[in-house]
Amino acid sequence: MKISRRNFLKKTLAGSLLLGTASLPQPLSAMIPSVEEVTRKKTQRVVLISLDGICVAGFHQANTPNLDALLALGALSTETRVVMPSFTLPNWTSHLTGSGPEQHGVVNNSWTLSKHKLPAIETDADGYYPSVFKVLKDANPRIKTAFYYNWLNLIYPYNQRYLDEVSFLKNDAYLPNYEKAFNFLLDNREEPTLVFLYSVHTDHAGHKYKWMSPEYIRSIEEADVEIGKFIDKMKQEDLYDDTHFMFLTDHGGIGNGHGGVSTDEMIVPWGITGPGIVKGLKITEPNNTVNTAAVILHLFKVKQPLSWVGEIPKSIFK
Repeated sequence: MKISRRNFLKKTLAGSLLLGTASLPQPLSAMIPSVEEVTRKKTQRVVLISLDGICVAGFHQANTPNLDALLALGALSTETRVVMPSFTLPNWTSHLTGSGPEQHGVVNNSWTLSKHKLPAIETDADGYYPSVFKVLKDANPRIKTAFYYNWLNLIYPYNQRYLDEVSFLKNDAYLPNYEKAFNFLLDNREEPTLVFLYSVHTDHAGHKYKWMSPEYIRSIEEADVEIGKFIDKMKQEDLYDDTHFMFLTDHGGIGNGHGGVSTDEMIVPWGITGPGIVKGLKITEPNNTVNTAAVILHLFKVKQPLSWVGEIPKSIFK
């Protein structure tokens, strides 16, 4: 049987700990961390699997065996509420800043740092509202961050000095970003890591063919295939077991659009899986897109800024 270098080191560490503690006096041996404690403290990574425009009905109807298998091992909400307006940029900004438009000031899809109506209630030295990337980097400069996207405006609300890797693809392309994200995780496997892995092609299918159309459903299923390949590669490289995955979206849709307050637009799926997350949980407590960044900070044991309003759904943790 082939043993990877990583697994060999684990076994060597376990043997060393057992042999070393056997000959020590009890009080001293008690100070040596156990194998379980060493394993529990190993590098943590969070991967945000982010598909634009996924309504609850489409999530249920699409054949998504890979997402289903992943989320079955964690907690899933199909009643998460997005912020108003139910547009793309305000809601992804809310996911990644732990705040609503009232705080971060991103109220439409055309927001830029120099073109906005509502000022953010707090900004960094460059004028940006504090994102989860900034808060993590300020707390621990070792944390590696990456942002993969294929809708141009998506990056505008974030100060890129807090991102170690950024990759934009044109014309709804997204497959190369899945490969880049995997390589980033592989290269930084010994460091705490946050990866935002996004695609807009599902939203564009809704706009072009209508939400719940065969083409829209097919776009979700196509993404699921690539998510499955991505997860399989993480398993092969022993990156899977100590990773938290979050499945995120920003709004649903009705007809050929969104932006209103119907439940089809305002209610979306939201899920998380990984170490310490309750398995097979159907989240029933109130949840909102502003809670995503709060959960991420909790996973990395980083304090939340006072300006944020996101809360942690406590039921998701064991």
